[in-house]
Amino acid sequence: MVVTVQRDLYGKGKLVKASDLTLGTQRCQPSPQSTNALVMFQNRLQECGSELQMTPEFLIYRTSLTYNPTPVNNAPIIRTNSAVVQIECYYPRHDNVSSNAIRPTWNPFSSTVSVQEKLDFSLQLMNDDWSAQRVSTVFQLGDVFNIQASLATNNHVPMMVFVDSCVATSSPDLSSTPRYDIIALNGCLMDGRQEDSSSAFRSPRPRSDILQFTVDAFRFSVVATSTIYITCNLRAAAASQTPDPENKACSFNKASNIWSPVEGTREICRCCDSGNCVSPQSRRLGRIYPGPRNIGKRETRMEEEHGLATLGPLMVTGADHGKALAVTLDSNSKPLDLWLFITIGSLSFSVEAAVALIGVWLIKKLVLQSRRK
Repeated sequence: MVVTVQRDLYGKGKLVKASDLTLGTQRCQPSPQSTNALVMFQNRLQECGSELQMTPEFLIYRTSLTYNPTPVNNAPIIRTNSAVVQIECYYPRHDNVSSNAIRPTWNPFSSTVSVQEKLDFSLQLMNDDWSAQRVSTVFQLGDVFNIQASLATNNHVPMMVFVDSCVATSSPDLSSTPRYDIIALNGCLMDGRQEDSSSAFRSPRPRSDILQFTVDAFRFSVVATSTIYITCNLRAAAASQTPDPENKACSFNKASNIWSPVEGTREICRCCDSGNCVSPQSRRLGRIYPGPRNIGKRETRMEEEHGLATLGPLMVTGADHGKALAVTLDSNSKPLDLWLFITIGSLSFSVEAAVALIGVWLIKKLVLQSRRK
């Protein structure tokens, strides 16, 4: 197992020390192949305290990357937070172990491989200006996920990519909980309807085989720091496909309270509210497959235009409340208001102190009078 870590771990231009990074519960150290920009770990799957889980479909090795910052030059401060990134390696267990002869299917194996190589679906996490892939996968609340769905057609005829559905989970298992639907109903960006969200598709497309959308960063409420996997069901359609309720990319506009498509008329987005976007005669799959057991399977012709792609793990931490407070005071508070607040607070304290002193003086006077009597 080879794990490569960017020394700019948080994407802020600050390089972490390689010695502050360890792998697994046994805290394995980086390999000598590390460079000034990258930290590498090269270990066997069973080393560093990794755990093995066996499912009917996969061998899953789990370990974690730990970043524990230490002071520089014995200074009593640190400028970065510690972090733990979960790492999971999936190895398919599919194989023929029977002594019986292999029976050919309707399509020869070579033909099936050829079809799979023509359409290659993928998701990329992009930087702020969409010019390149984002290096860091660590976010704070208030940041934005810039997500690009793409389709490599190779020698295939020109195709257009659509995002039928996207779901966020805390693990690669799509059946796990908690889970949150970001896109549903064949291209309706449901997250954009939330009051605190500005998520939307970008229009126009850069190319027919690329579709871009933004999602406001979020975390699951059950934990302060969330590890998030975003898995999307991508679909290819003919580049000449006329936009319709099954072939669309719709964003919700809060200002006008309507759905707006990247292509086509607004009529095709009406089903985002009604929930009926797939006709009974359609042979397409309008939702994410139920779990990872279907990854890579293309058993029928109607599934050849579909593919699952996953982003993750993405780490989302809470916002810097101290920084937010400073910005609030700087942008919303007037100097006079702040001065009045300090003055009133000081006067209030002085009056209270005076009252307390008068009370002590009266008590002492009463005690002295009682002794004289």
